Amino acid sequence: MTSSAKPLDAVAIVTVVVLCLSWGFNQVAVKLALPDIPPLMQAAIRSAGAAVIVLAWARLRHVPLGLRDGTLTPGFWCGVLFAFEFLLIYRGLLYTTATRAVVFLYTTPFFVALGASWFIPGERLGRMQWLGLLLSFAGLTLAFGAPAPADNPSALLGDVMVVGAAALWAATTLLVKASALQRAPAEKTLAYQLVVSAPILGAGALLFGEGMSVMPGAVALVSLAYQTIWVAGITFLAWFMLIKHFSASRVAAFTFLTPLFGVAAGHLVLGEPLTPVFALAAALVAAGLVLVNRPR
Repeated sequence: MTSSAKPLDAVAIVTVVVLCLSWGFNQVAVKLALPDIPPLMQAAIRSAGAAVIVLAWARLRHVPLGLRDGTLTPGFWCGVLFAFEFLLIYRGLLYTTATRAVVFLYTTPFFVALGASWFIPGERLGRMQWLGLLLSFAGLTLAFGAPAPADNPSALLGDVMVVGAAALWAATTLLVKASALQRAPAEKTLAYQLVVSAPILGAGALLFGEGMSVMPGAVALVSLAYQTIWVAGITFLAWFMLIKHFSASRVAAFTFLTPLFGVAAGHLVLGEPLTPVFALAAALVAAGLVLVNRPR
Protein backbone atom coordinates (compact mmCIF):
# COMPACT_ATOMS: atom_id res chain seq x y z
CA MET A 1 0.00 0.00 0.00
CA THR A 2 1.45 3.35 -1.01
CA SER A 3 1.77 6.15 1.54
CA SER A 4 -0.92 8.12 -0.28
CA ALA A 5 -3.42 5.24 0.00
CA LYS A 6 -2.93 4.38 3.67
CA PRO A 7 -5.56 4.67 6.43
CA LEU A 8 -5.58 7.82 8.53
CA ASP A 9 -3.40 8.04 11.64
CA ALA A 10 -4.50 9.71 14.90
CA VAL A 11 -3.31 13.20 13.92
CA ALA A 12 -5.04 12.97 10.53
CA ILE A 13 -8.28 11.81 12.16
CA VAL A 14 -8.27 14.74 14.60
CA THR A 15 -7.51 17.12 11.73
CA VAL A 16 -10.31 15.90 9.49
CA VAL A 17 -12.80 15.98 12.39
CA VAL A 18 -11.85 19.64 12.99
CA LEU A 19 -12.39 20.29 9.28
CA CYS A 20 -15.84 18.70 9.37
CA LEU A 21 -16.71 20.69 12.48
CA SER A 22 -15.62 23.89 10.73
CA TRP A 23 -17.65 23.04 7.62
CA GLY A 24 -20.69 22.29 9.78
CA PHE A 25 -20.49 25.79 11.24
CA ASN A 26 -19.95 27.13 7.71
CA GLN A 27 -23.58 26.36 6.84
CA VAL A 28 -24.64 28.51 9.80
CA ALA A 29 -22.31 31.29 8.62
CA VAL A 30 -23.87 31.18 5.14
CA LYS A 31 -27.36 31.45 6.63
CA LEU A 32 -26.37 34.37 8.86
CA ALA A 33 -24.99 36.30 5.88
CA LEU A 34 -27.86 35.55 3.45
CA PRO A 35 -30.09 38.50 4.46
CA ASP A 36 -27.35 40.91 3.34
CA ILE A 37 -25.26 38.93 0.80
CA PRO A 38 -26.80 36.55 -1.80
CA PRO A 39 -25.40 33.00 -1.91
CA LEU A 40 -23.42 32.96 -5.18
CA MET A 41 -22.01 36.37 -4.37
CA GLN A 42 -20.87 34.98 -1.02
CA ALA A 43 -19.19 32.09 -2.82
CA ALA A 44 -17.47 34.41 -5.33
CA ILE A 45 -16.19 36.77 -2.62
CA ARG A 46 -15.03 33.80 -0.57
CA SER A 47 -13.04 32.35 -3.46
CA ALA A 48 -11.47 35.68 -4.40
CA GLY A 49 -10.54 36.59 -0.83
CA ALA A 50 -9.19 33.15 -0.02
CA ALA A 51 -7.14 33.17 -3.23
CA VAL A 52 -5.35 36.33 -2.05
CA ILE A 53 -4.67 34.69 1.34
CA VAL A 54 -3.38 31.41 -0.12
CA LEU A 55 -1.18 33.13 -2.72
CA ALA A 56 0.29 35.44 -0.07
CA TRP A 57 0.96 32.43 2.19
CA ALA A 58 2.60 30.55 -0.66
CA ARG A 59 4.81 33.53 -1.47
CA LEU A 60 5.78 33.93 2.20
CA ARG A 61 6.81 30.26 2.37
CA HIS A 62 8.51 30.39 -1.05
CA VAL A 63 6.18 27.71 -2.44
CA PRO A 64 6.85 27.28 -6.19
CA LEU A 65 3.83 28.33 -8.23
CA GLY A 66 5.19 27.95 -11.76
CA LEU A 67 2.91 26.64 -14.49
CA ARG A 68 5.39 24.40 -16.36
CA ASP A 69 5.20 21.38 -14.06
CA GLY A 70 2.24 19.67 -15.74
CA THR A 71 -0.33 21.00 -13.26
CA LEU A 72 -1.91 23.78 -15.33
CA THR A 73 -4.49 21.65 -17.14
CA PRO A 74 -5.67 19.56 -14.15
CA GLY A 75 -5.52 22.68 -11.97
CA PHE A 76 -7.76 24.61 -14.35
CA TRP A 77 -10.31 21.79 -14.50
CA CYS A 78 -10.26 21.43 -10.72
CA GLY A 79 -11.23 25.09 -10.51
CA VAL A 80 -14.06 24.60 -13.00
CA LEU A 81 -15.37 21.58 -11.08
CA PHE A 82 -15.11 23.51 -7.80
CA ALA A 83 -17.10 26.44 -9.20
CA PHE A 84 -19.90 24.37 -10.72
CA GLU A 85 -20.16 22.28 -7.57
CA PHE A 86 -21.25 25.37 -5.63
CA LEU A 87 -23.42 26.63 -8.47
CA LEU A 88 -25.38 23.37 -8.38
CA ILE A 89 -25.65 23.39 -4.59
CA TYR A 90 -26.96 26.93 -4.29
CA ARG A 91 -29.30 26.73 -7.27
CA GLY A 92 -30.51 23.27 -6.22
CA LEU A 93 -31.58 24.70 -2.87
CA LEU A 94 -34.19 26.78 -4.72
CA TYR A 95 -36.04 23.55 -5.59
CA THR A 96 -35.35 21.12 -2.75
CA THR A 97 -35.16 21.52 1.00
CA ALA A 98 -31.93 22.03 2.93
CA THR A 99 -32.56 18.73 4.74
CA ARG A 100 -32.77 16.74 1.52
CA ALA A 101 -29.78 18.61 0.09
CA VAL A 102 -27.65 17.61 3.09
CA VAL A 103 -28.47 13.93 2.60
CA PHE A 104 -27.79 13.92 -1.13
CA LEU A 105 -24.65 16.10 -0.98
CA TYR A 106 -22.99 13.59 1.31
CA THR A 107 -23.23 10.83 -1.23
CA THR A 108 -19.77 12.17 -2.13
CA PRO A 109 -17.83 9.40 -0.30
CA PHE A 110 -19.54 6.80 -2.49
CA PHE A 111 -18.48 8.60 -5.66
CA VAL A 112 -14.93 8.93 -4.30
CA ALA A 113 -14.75 5.24 -3.35
CA LEU A 114 -16.07 4.13 -6.75
CA GLY A 115 -13.76 6.42 -8.70
CA ALA A 116 -10.73 5.62 -6.57
CA SER A 117 -11.16 1.89 -7.13
CA TRP A 118 -10.87 2.53 -10.88
CA PHE A 119 -8.31 5.35 -11.14
CA ILE A 120 -6.07 5.20 -8.04
CA PRO A 121 -3.87 2.13 -7.40
CA GLY A 122 -4.13 0.72 -3.89
CA GLU A 123 -7.39 2.54 -3.04
CA ARG A 124 -9.84 -0.33 -3.55
CA LEU A 125 -12.03 -0.75 -0.46
CA GLY A 126 -12.86 -4.13 1.08
CA ARG A 127 -16.28 -5.40 2.12
CA MET A 128 -16.01 -4.02 5.65
CA GLN A 129 -15.07 -0.58 4.35
CA TRP A 130 -18.08 -0.56 2.01
CA LEU A 131 -20.25 -1.68 4.92
CA GLY A 132 -18.87 1.24 6.92
CA LEU A 133 -19.83 3.68 4.14
CA LEU A 134 -23.36 2.29 4.02
CA LEU A 135 -23.67 2.40 7.81
CA SER A 136 -22.56 6.03 7.99
CA PHE A 137 -24.94 7.02 5.18
CA ALA A 138 -27.77 5.19 6.94
CA GLY A 139 -27.03 7.22 10.06
CA LEU A 140 -27.04 10.42 8.03
CA THR A 141 -30.36 9.53 6.42
CA LEU A 142 -31.81 8.67 9.82
CA ALA A 143 -30.70 12.02 11.22
CA PHE A 144 -32.22 14.11 8.45
CA GLY A 145 -34.62 11.88 6.55
CA ALA A 146 -35.29 11.98 2.82
CA PRO A 147 -39.07 11.94 2.34
CA ALA A 148 -40.47 11.29 -1.11
CA PRO A 149 -40.96 14.42 -3.23
CA ALA A 150 -44.58 13.58 -4.08
CA ASP A 151 -45.77 16.76 -2.36
CA ASN A 152 -43.23 18.84 -4.28
CA PRO A 153 -42.39 17.47 -7.75
CA SER A 154 -39.75 20.15 -8.33
CA ALA A 155 -37.78 18.73 -5.37
CA LEU A 156 -36.60 15.94 -7.65
CA LEU A 157 -34.81 18.49 -9.86
CA GLY A 158 -33.12 20.00 -6.82
CA ASP A 159 -32.13 16.54 -5.59
CA VAL A 160 -30.51 15.72 -8.94
CA MET A 161 -28.61 19.02 -8.90
CA VAL A 162 -27.25 18.36 -5.41
CA VAL A 163 -26.23 14.80 -6.31
CA GLY A 164 -24.46 16.34 -9.32
CA ALA A 165 -22.63 18.67 -6.93
CA ALA A 166 -21.59 15.65 -4.84
CA ALA A 167 -20.22 13.98 -7.96
CA LEU A 168 -18.26 17.13 -8.85
CA TRP A 169 -16.79 17.30 -5.35
CA ALA A 170 -15.69 13.67 -5.71
CA ALA A 171 -14.31 14.36 -9.20
CA THR A 172 -12.22 17.23 -7.85
CA THR A 173 -10.82 14.99 -5.10
CA LEU A 174 -9.98 12.22 -7.56
CA LEU A 175 -8.44 14.59 -10.11
CA VAL A 176 -6.11 15.97 -7.45
CA LYS A 177 -5.17 12.45 -6.37
CA ALA A 178 -4.67 10.97 -9.85
CA SER A 179 -2.97 13.84 -11.71
CA ALA A 180 0.24 15.87 -11.49
CA LEU A 181 -1.45 17.84 -8.70
CA GLN A 182 -0.65 14.89 -6.41
CA ARG A 183 2.99 16.00 -6.51
CA ALA A 184 2.26 19.73 -6.27
CA PRO A 185 2.17 21.68 -3.00
CA ALA A 186 -1.29 21.86 -1.42
CA GLU A 187 -1.13 25.66 -1.65
CA LYS A 188 -0.83 25.46 -5.43
CA THR A 189 -3.65 22.94 -5.73
CA LEU A 190 -6.01 25.15 -3.74
CA ALA A 191 -4.89 28.32 -5.51
CA TYR A 192 -5.89 26.87 -8.88
CA GLN A 193 -9.41 26.19 -7.61
CA LEU A 194 -9.90 29.55 -5.93
CA VAL A 195 -8.49 31.65 -8.77
CA VAL A 196 -10.47 29.81 -11.47
CA SER A 197 -13.73 29.55 -9.50
CA ALA A 198 -13.97 33.20 -8.39
CA PRO A 199 -14.82 34.66 -11.83
CA ILE A 200 -17.11 31.75 -12.69
CA LEU A 201 -19.09 32.19 -9.47
CA GLY A 202 -19.13 35.95 -9.98
CA ALA A 203 -20.54 35.47 -13.47
CA GLY A 204 -23.13 33.11 -12.01
CA ALA A 205 -24.18 35.73 -9.48
CA LEU A 206 -24.66 38.27 -12.30
CA LEU A 207 -26.47 35.74 -14.49
CA PHE A 208 -29.00 34.97 -11.75
CA GLY A 209 -29.50 38.64 -10.92
CA GLU A 210 -27.86 38.69 -7.50
CA GLY A 211 -26.80 42.00 -5.99
CA MET A 212 -26.53 44.05 -2.80
CA SER A 213 -28.52 47.24 -2.34
CA VAL A 214 -27.09 48.21 1.06
CA MET A 215 -23.84 47.79 2.93
CA PRO A 216 -23.80 44.39 4.71
CA GLY A 217 -24.10 44.47 8.49
CA ALA A 218 -21.52 43.34 11.02
CA VAL A 219 -22.98 39.84 11.37
CA ALA A 220 -22.85 39.26 7.61
CA LEU A 221 -19.29 40.57 7.34
CA VAL A 222 -18.04 38.42 10.22
CA SER A 223 -19.79 35.38 8.72
CA LEU A 224 -18.21 36.06 5.33
CA ALA A 225 -14.80 36.51 6.96
CA TYR A 226 -15.17 33.14 8.66
CA GLN A 227 -15.99 31.50 5.32
CA THR A 228 -13.14 33.25 3.51
CA ILE A 229 -10.25 33.17 5.97
CA TRP A 230 -10.85 30.03 7.99
CA VAL A 231 -12.93 27.75 5.76
CA ALA A 232 -11.65 28.47 2.24
CA GLY A 233 -8.22 29.80 3.18
CA ILE A 234 -7.16 27.33 5.89
CA THR A 235 -9.41 24.26 6.14
CA PHE A 236 -9.50 23.65 2.39
CA LEU A 237 -5.70 23.79 2.41
CA ALA A 238 -5.59 21.18 5.18
CA TRP A 239 -8.09 19.05 3.23
CA PHE A 240 -5.84 18.84 0.17
CA MET A 241 -2.85 18.02 2.36
CA LEU A 242 -4.82 15.07 3.75
CA ILE A 243 -5.97 13.98 0.28
CA LYS A 244 -2.37 13.91 -0.94
CA HIS A 245 -1.01 11.86 1.96
CA PHE A 246 -3.84 9.44 2.85
CA SER A 247 -6.50 7.30 1.22
CA ALA A 248 -8.96 9.59 -0.55
CA SER A 249 -11.85 7.18 0.15
CA ARG A 250 -11.14 7.08 3.87
CA VAL A 251 -10.67 10.84 4.17
CA ALA A 252 -13.89 11.49 2.22
CA ALA A 253 -15.84 9.13 4.49
CA PHE A 254 -15.32 11.52 7.40
CA THR A 255 -17.39 14.17 5.62
CA PHE A 256 -20.46 12.27 6.88
CA LEU A 257 -19.73 14.10 10.16
CA THR A 258 -20.15 17.56 8.62
CA PRO A 259 -23.98 17.70 8.48
CA LEU A 260 -24.17 16.30 12.02
CA PHE A 261 -21.91 19.09 13.21
CA GLY A 262 -24.04 21.48 11.16
CA VAL A 263 -27.16 20.43 13.06
CA ALA A 264 -25.33 20.83 16.37
CA ALA A 265 -24.13 24.28 15.30
CA GLY A 266 -27.66 25.25 14.25
CA HIS A 267 -28.91 24.16 17.67
CA LEU A 268 -26.24 26.12 19.57
CA VAL A 269 -26.17 29.28 17.43
CA LEU A 270 -29.60 29.49 15.81
CA GLY A 271 -31.69 27.65 18.42
CA GLU A 272 -32.83 24.98 15.96
CA PRO A 273 -34.25 21.85 17.69
CA LEU A 274 -32.53 18.46 18.09
CA THR A 275 -34.45 15.17 18.03
CA PRO A 276 -33.80 12.05 20.16
CA VAL A 277 -33.09 10.11 16.97
CA PHE A 278 -30.07 12.31 16.37
CA ALA A 279 -27.95 10.51 18.99
CA LEU A 280 -28.60 7.13 17.34
CA ALA A 281 -27.78 8.60 13.94
CA ALA A 282 -24.49 9.99 15.25
CA ALA A 283 -23.61 6.57 16.68
CA LEU A 284 -24.25 4.91 13.30
CA VAL A 285 -22.06 7.45 11.52
CA ALA A 286 -19.25 6.93 14.05
CA ALA A 287 -19.50 3.12 13.77
CA GLY A 288 -19.34 3.37 9.99
CA LEU A 289 -16.22 5.53 10.15
CA VAL A 290 -14.53 2.98 12.40
CA LEU A 291 -15.23 0.26 9.79
CA VAL A 292 -14.06 2.43 6.88
CA ASN A 293 -10.72 3.08 8.59
CA ARG A 294 -10.29 -0.49 9.84
CA PRO A 295 -7.16 -2.07 8.31
CA ARG A 296 -7.84 -4.49 5.47
